[in-house]
Amino acid sequence: MSATRSLPVDRTPTTRTTPLPLAHGLVVALAVAAVLVQMVFPFTDGGTLALTVASVLLLASAAVGHALVSHGPWAALTLVVVAGGGGLLAEVVGVHTGYPFGDYAYSGTLGPQVAGVPAVVPLAWVMMAWPALHVGRLLGGGRPVRTALVAAWALTSWDVFLDPQMVDAGHWTWADPHPALPGVEGIPLTNFAGWFVVSLVLCALLDRLVRRHDHPAPQLPLLVYLWTFFSSVLAHAFFFGRPSVALVGALVMGPVAVPVAVRLARRVRHR
Repeated sequence: MSATRSLPVDRTPTTRTTPLPLAHGLVVALAVAAVLVQMVFPFTDGGTLALTVASVLLLASAAVGHALVSHGPWAALTLVVVAGGGGLLAEVVGVHTGYPFGDYAYSGTLGPQVAGVPAVVPLAWVMMAWPALHVGRLLGGGRPVRTALVAAWALTSWDVFLDPQMVDAGHWTWADPHPALPGVEGIPLTNFAGWFVVSLVLCALLDRLVRRHDHPAPQLPLLVYLWTFFSSVLAHAFFFGRPSVALVGALVMGPVAVPVAVRLARRVRHR
């Protein structure tokens, strides 16, 4: 009898770690289409309802599509349920109780509503939670707590640009906008505190439920985040007439956006 034994064959199915080119191309096309739509915003006095809804739908679809092709169906479903469902739940509670964001109300100008919340709103949580998660993973050093904190900051800081734009457009109003963040009048500090708490819960759940890959973080969500940052600064500074919002937003969102830009630039240089 042979002194050696043949090793058992591993018949575990391999997991695809790179997306199909066609599917990935479609996701990129959705993101590019959203960018093109957003580029029209400055020439329509901040964006029409149709442009706003189209932008959110395209970016939310790109986020879910990217989760699907890069991480699989479970990740896509988790993103929709956690970010979309969790965002909707937080907004419904917020509208009817004033917690955790403060006392606010939607004006009914953002289309169909679900329990007093425009249906487009939870899609907005989806479209930015996915990029924020990747920002947290890129800068979090592999530590779950730090990842969740960075991702929550990345997501919350985006609202420094969003809320003034939406309030000025009349899409929602605050009962008492004081005290406010300096330079961002009309938006109470409670709003950003509530955003951070909700974002922290959602991002921590996403990081826990969506597995990490060994390869570097996907580029597309990070590029979407950087586009959101730089375009928001430029739009508020030069087109929307809110230079103070551009400055404060840059100071709040910059500490996560700039390191992401530096990391991506290094990757490109080293290739």
